[in-house]
Amino acid sequence: VQLQASGGGLVQPGGSLRLSCAVSGIRLDLHTIGWFRQAPGKEREGVSTINNSDGSTYYVDSVKGRFTISRDDAKNTIYLQMNSLKPEDTAVYYCASSVYTGNYYGVIHVADFDSWGRGTLVTVSS
Repeated sequence: VQLQASGGGLVQPGGSLRLSCAVSGIRLDLHTIGWFRQAPGKEREGVSTINNSDGSTYYVDSVKGRFTISRDDAKNTIYLQMNSLKPEDTAVYYCASSVYTGNYYGVIHVADFDSWGRGTLVTVSS
């Protein structure tokens, strides 16, 4: 199982970035994929999830209305479109797959996900 995040960079406040998570080795129709982030000195937090079996999504309150998670089944890739970025969005962003099969709903618990790939750094600064 391998998940690899990419697409990070430096962006000004109010700007946009699209992150990509390339997935291999698991069936996306059986596992939920989540985006997470970890800012310096803080714990890793769940940002968004997508259930590939039914397309349902979840967002942490701090990114609702600004971030959109989506998938491209043909490319086995999950995306995170990030708009109206704020300095507090600065973090290393990771993607991971759910430990168990089936849909995952509600608050994201980091311990429920594994197969962490290398993250991608997002820096929001003027």
